[in-house]
Amino acid sequence: MVLRCKLSKIGCVASGSLNPAVSLTTSTPDVLIVGAGIIGLSLALELHARGARVLVLERDTALSHASTAAAGMLSAQDPHNPPTLRPLSQLSIELYPAFLERIERLSGIAVPFHTNTTLQYQPGSTILHLAEHSLDPRNLATALLATVRAAGIEIHEHSEFHPTNISPPSVVYATGAWLPHDPGHSFPIRPRKGQMLRVQLPPSLQGLHEVHRSDEIYIVPRTLGRQAGTALIGATIEDAGFDTSTHPRDLTHLRALAANLLPALADESSAPQLEAWAGLRPHTPDGLPLLGPAEPGRRHFLATGHYRNGILLAPATAVTLADLVEAKPSALDLTPFSPSRFALS
Repeated sequence: MVLRCKLSKIGCVASGSLNPAVSLTTSTPDVLIVGAGIIGLSLALELHARGARVLVLERDTALSHASTAAAGMLSAQDPHNPPTLRPLSQLSIELYPAFLERIERLSGIAVPFHTNTTLQYQPGSTILHLAEHSLDPRNLATALLATVRAAGIEIHEHSEFHPTNISPPSVVYATGAWLPHDPGHSFPIRPRKGQMLRVQLPPSLQGLHEVHRSDEIYIVPRTLGRQAGTALIGATIEDAGFDTSTHPRDLTHLRALAANLLPALADESSAPQLEAWAGLRPHTPDGLPLLGPAEPGRRHFLATGHYRNGILLAPATAVTLADLVEAKPSALDLTPFSPSRFALS
């Protein structure tokens, strides 16, 4: 069931039904966040900590899409990222310890790093050793959702916002690849499908404690918890619309690419596949996120288009967007990420 929410009444009505509005426990929020992924919930937590009344609406289930389909690399130094992204990435890395500490303090759930080093394979057989962390996005999602709920932030799942004939408070669209046209403009954001798999590590790789990454493939080991002794292999980059199916041929190709870096992964008998899935990354033509006002004169903001770096950029996005919503000077120049660079009337 999809709910239509009109903030003039602060209620939700089931689309196509005659059910009465469902009352929300909060009064009119200061900020409505559309989208309950890693970006939307991180922003909700930041705004709440600053004293704002926040309401989150999610068209599906919280944290059910790209947020939990990711590998969890905090890849601020990835040479394949656009150079313009580096300052925002570095800010997020600096914010991450306090971000995770807040989550653990409020939820009681720790989100540890699984690796602290990445081996970056470069052309010409060069290997860079990068001081770079990775974490488990599923662990982060569980802890973040528990944190938001513990803070008393209201989340309405299976709910959709329609800003028709109303004067809403500040609205932030953190909708990933599902950016609606409601802000009044059309922005070139598209889903980029990524298939990946998780395998059992063979005996020869049980001591794997670093990420291995090239321009074609990455291998991210899980070193803690129930998934310890396994590794993620990913990911395809496909223009396939909103399709999230997986295909054996593509997964086999990913394994072959991974075996070029770690040959023991080629043997499916000693490194069996445990699961496979696909996520939809929100992609923009220049590979940079959309962070800022959706259009002049309205307090509608965008926080989407993070592509392959949503986990990495969540803390920095939360802080910089909260500054924008509060009309405060930003900790970072967001001009390169302004939605106006793509806005079409």
